[in-house]
Amino acid sequence: MGAGGNLLRRAGYLAAGGGVYGAVTYMTYTYLTAAASDRPCPCGREHSYVHDPQRPETFSRIAGSYDSQISKDEFVMGVGLLRRALLYFHSGGDVLEIGAGTGRNLGYYPSSCRSVLLTDVSEEMLAQARAKLKKMGKAERERHTCAVADASKLDGVPDRSVDTVVDAFGLCSFQDPVGTLRAVQKKCRPGGKILLLEHGRSET
Repeated sequence: MGAGGNLLRRAGYLAAGGGVYGAVTYMTYTYLTAAASDRPCPCGREHSYVHDPQRPETFSRIAGSYDSQISKDEFVMGVGLLRRALLYFHSGGDVLEIGAGTGRNLGYYPSSCRSVLLTDVSEEMLAQARAKLKKMGKAERERHTCAVADASKLDGVPDRSVDTVVDAFGLCSFQDPVGTLRAVQKKCRPGGKILLLEHGRSET
């Protein structure tokens, strides 16, 4: 087969691969954005405004096994693709991630992000994130920082100091989701973004 035939065959492979990727992404998006009332939140709560003083201890207790417990489900639902698309196309500058947990967004932040501050209320969860960072290259390690912080307060983060705030599947685990969003809004510079990847579609 000539060079022209090889090019056509490669173009066919690319088109087929792109079609599969698009179909998986669309089906995953459709599933994850179904109305929240159609299925319960995976965190086990009937509503997102929770009052559980044991919540931080619970996350700390399961930190070591958290990734292994949810990795298969995230793979099947294509959550990795959603994380990658959200961060690649929309994040940039100085980034603040709240509810970062074990650092499941690590590896998805594009080079346009100068710095990434990962925050979580659980030191044990962040220890898992730090372990992942140690396995990454020097440049990645240097632009990432981990800090224990309550997402609704963030006293250690100056107001108007970040360009992007990221939360992935964390609102249902916060004590006060609305108060948390108000708090992180104050941390954004003018024109900044708050990126949310959540279990259901917003009703507002």
